[in-house]
Amino acid sequence: MNKKPKAIHPFFDENNPIMRLDLFTWPEVDEYLRHCKGIILPIGSTEQHGPTGAIGTDALTAQAVAHEVSKRTGVLVTPTQPYGMAEHHLGFAGTMSLRPETLLELVHDLLISLSMHGFEKIFIVNGHGGNIATIKAAFSKAYRTISTMEFSESKSFQCKLANWFMTPEVFKEAHSLYGDKEGQHATPSEIALTLYLEPSLLSKQCELPPPSPVGPIYDYKDFRQRYFDGRMGSDPFLANARDGKKFLDKAASALSKNLLDFLQEP
Repeated sequence: MNKKPKAIHPFFDENNPIMRLDLFTWPEVDEYLRHCKGIILPIGSTEQHGPTGAIGTDALTAQAVAHEVSKRTGVLVTPTQPYGMAEHHLGFAGTMSLRPETLLELVHDLLISLSMHGFEKIFIVNGHGGNIATIKAAFSKAYRTISTMEFSESKSFQCKLANWFMTPEVFKEAHSLYGDKEGQHATPSEIALTLYLEPSLLSKQCELPPPSPVGPIYDYKDFRQRYFDGRMGSDPFLANARDGKKFLDKAASALSKNLLDFLQEP
């Protein structure tokens, strides 16, 4: 989707096209809701990404993709939730994790808040695989809660989870570029996107010894023993900013289409 997005509400500005909730006033949100019931909610994680990857990788990438989708669709985007379920990474300094039950309640409460104001289509852009099961559980809990609420402004309520790194376009490109060295954590594809977003991170990149092979995930002690430097079968030294720009475009193109289709669903 390279064409300019359509202004679906009076606040869309082609000179500043990212529709950021945190820069709106409440009357502007009310007016937006007269024209569109959709909103984008980015969620990431704050966790280790190997010895050369930024701890904020999952939040940085989720936010970048969500902002690009907002630019292309004109749909409002919330501030990024930077903490996720990263219990298995707690053996590495800097990781900050929410327990699954905490993340579930957090996402549930955010969804209920949006429902109360009349948002009906919640599109979560997720940057961390460890969040997936808990976010889906939060959807189920929110549906149950909303079905019993008398104070929700939403006539209907639907949620969709979009994991940018799992889109077929991104997956295909990553494996075309890196083969089995893409691995499953601290991957060159996600590191490439951070290099595009934050050029200062290039100074941290260096060749690394062969990683531990991909295997199971249990608790943080086992993870630290099994994956000595935090990587799972990946070689992030293959990453570059040029590839990162490609991944951003492919992810945003796919998710923009998914979002617009979602908004049209009954």
